[in-house]
Amino acid sequence: MQQRCASSAVNLCRKILQPHRVASVWPSPPPPPPPPQPPLCDIFINHRGVDTKRTIAGLLHGHLFRLGLRPFLDSMNMKAGDKLYGKIDPAIRSCKLGVAIISPNYCDSYFCLHELALLMECKKRVVPIFYDVKPSQLRVVDYGTSSAEELERFSWALEEAKYTVGLTFDSLQGDWSGFLNCATDAVIKNLVELEDAN
Repeated sequence: MQQRCASSAVNLCRKILQPHRVASVWPSPPPPPPPPQPPLCDIFINHRGVDTKRTIAGLLHGHLFRLGLRPFLDSMNMKAGDKLYGKIDPAIRSCKLGVAIISPNYCDSYFCLHELALLMECKKRVVPIFYDVKPSQLRVVDYGTSSAEELERFSWALEEAKYTVGLTFDSLQGDWSGFLNCATDAVIKNLVELEDAN
């Protein structure tokens, strides 16, 4: 009888000390927090597609990408079915630097002006590139599709860009290779300054 009790006591101890029993008594530690998400991009390239997508915007994106940076260009970072504001606005908010390629048809685009205004409102540093246009030629035009508030917002952002030191390029007479290197240098110098400031 004593042996049977000892055997029962051993079995009872085994049941009590089984791992699943212990886990139910002692809560498991919470899982570690997920690692912080890196920004969607380092550089947001704001541009007017019909003027620059297949020239300076596309070339600059490719050059920065090959250097190991993460530039955002809508045609390269978005796929069919993506919502414009669902991808572009978060990319602007998370970027470190904006590059605004301002071209002759730039001010005709609601999206270009919205992106520029959002960059300015988020207090992002913006490097303007005046591509085949002079800053003095830039004006927001009221086509009757934007509210007075939006027009004021766009005009303010455009004025901010016009009075920011930027780069100029004449696509007919300019040296494409030299300009691409110059623009890349400007982007990298600004990124380094921003990193040093943090």
